Amino acid sequence: MRLPVEISARRLARPSAGRKSHFLISVAFAGALSACGTLSGGGEPALSAAPLVPANGPGSDYPVTVGDVYQIGSTTYRPVDTMNYDEVGYLTEDSGARGITGSHHTLPVPSYVEVTSLTTGRTILVRLERRGPMASNHLLALSPAALAQLDATAETPVRVRRVNAPEEQRSMLRGGQTAPARMDTPMSLVTVLRRRLPNTPMSEPAIAGAATPELASAAPSPAPEPAPAPAPAPVAVPVQSSPPALPPLAGATPAPVRVAPVATAAPVAAPTPTPAPTPSPASAAASDGFMVQAAAFSSEERARSAATALGGNVSRSGALFRVRTGPFPTRAAAEASLANVRRAGYSDARIFTGG
Repeated sequence: MRLPVEISARRLARPSAGRKSHFLISVAFAGALSACGTLSGGGEPALSAAPLVPANGPGSDYPVTVGDVYQIGSTTYRPVDTMNYDEVGYLTEDSGARGITGSHHTLPVPSYVEVTSLTTGRTILVRLERRGPMASNHLLALSPAALAQLDATAETPVRVRRVNAPEEQRSMLRGGQTAPARMDTPMSLVTVLRRRLPNTPMSEPAIAGAATPELASAAPSPAPEPAPAPAPAPVAVPVQSSPPALPPLAGATPAPVRVAPVATAAPVAAPTPTPAPTPSPASAAASDGFMVQAAAFSSEERARSAATALGGNVSRSGALFRVRTGPFPTRAAAEASLANVRRAGYSDARIFTGG
């Protein structure tokens, strides 16, 4: 005979079918988790793999290199990390460079600058990637693509200002693309900035002591002959009535001398010379000397703005306003002014004589 207590104990010790199924499901789920935690054939956890770093990211602007002191010709450059850099000077071309990039003598590499043409006021964003230019003392060397975006050429006067550009635009420049152009600089500010420009760009010929190509190609013309001096006013000279008698020669009979009577004219007062009127600069330029014509404008306001920047004058010719410098007494002086005018961006400037 079995007691009720023994029957209950056996039922509790024997697992039911439902409990077996729950146990099998738990074991299978644990095995699946262990399989997901391993790589096929490796045994290395998949979560331990390092994430990929994008090639064109903010980290591409580091490390920033400043560099050592160096010299070009007689000029010594000391690179320094200047945050508020703002200078004016002249451009040159870095023909082997790509993208919207540039070379600078002292700013860190890489860094970002705004370049403004002091001829048109156009402003672009440029990434400085190289030290230089190493062949001259120009302020900045730009790649051909950057020159095209700025609509400038070598020797164009520019303003270079360091900026903290947005990451989106930095990424575009790092990838070789063109960042959107900045807002044009007002011409009133451009005129003020042009007054800070050096007289000539420090190119390599100037360092070596040779003349610039423009001045060396033209032989100096002889100076114009001075104008003849005015004839002196007539002076009244007293007239003798008869020549003085000569002493007779020894042993000779003096011949009688017949003297015709001479009428003594009344003295005439010499006329007072009238001083010639002093010609105005415009009339002097039209009569003689050498003039350098920078450009002709249809707007008088633009012509006077250009004349102020060049130190010239404005004259009207029909519907146009001509901007000229001079007059210069010699052609050599006019050639020197022509070189400065062309460096200012007026490549069609010419020398004129006689108006």
